[in-house]
Amino acid sequence: MSGSNLETRSLLDELKNFEKGLFFDLGHPLLNRVAETFVRAAGIGAVHAVSREAYLTAVESVSGDATGGLPREIGAPKKRHVFPDLRGENNRKSVEALVKSTGKESLQWGVAAGMYSGLTYGLKEARGVHDWKSSALAGAVTGAAMALTLDNHSHEQVVQCAITGAAVSTAANLLTGIF
Repeated sequence: MSGSNLETRSLLDELKNFEKGLFFDLGHPLLNRVAETFVRAAGIGAVHAVSREAYLTAVESVSGDATGGLPREIGAPKKRHVFPDLRGENNRKSVEALVKSTGKESLQWGVAAGMYSGLTYGLKEARGVHDWKSSALAGAVTGAAMALTLDNHSHEQVVQCAITGAAVSTAANLLTGIF
């Protein structure tokens, strides 16, 4: 493409890139992939966080508790709001708590997706093949890293998240050819 130089790019060239799904041109495919994946997943994480809190608030306001009037299982913990400070002293404090918590969750989603995408790309380039082994390793490293972002993490949680990340990403890789 003749418009690859930053000085000679036109608005039309930029719009054509959006149609292809390319949001960033950072000069290297790895950086482009990580940045695009981060932004997309962070947006999804933000929508997820806000919609979950809206649902829990609506259910609690109708029934008076966060279970929605349904009987809890024996020994099951009560559902709690992920944004515990949402009921601030005033609306401003509530909005600040919502924005802070949503930002934290969207950052976690973005980091997880960007890290996984970057690892799979790097492993594919290094090994020359993208298979279940690369997916398992990328999932395990990403799962362990995400466990470290928890407030009270232990080595058991880190190992459990690494195993879960490896299992989910391996299953997704193996099921890609089937569906």
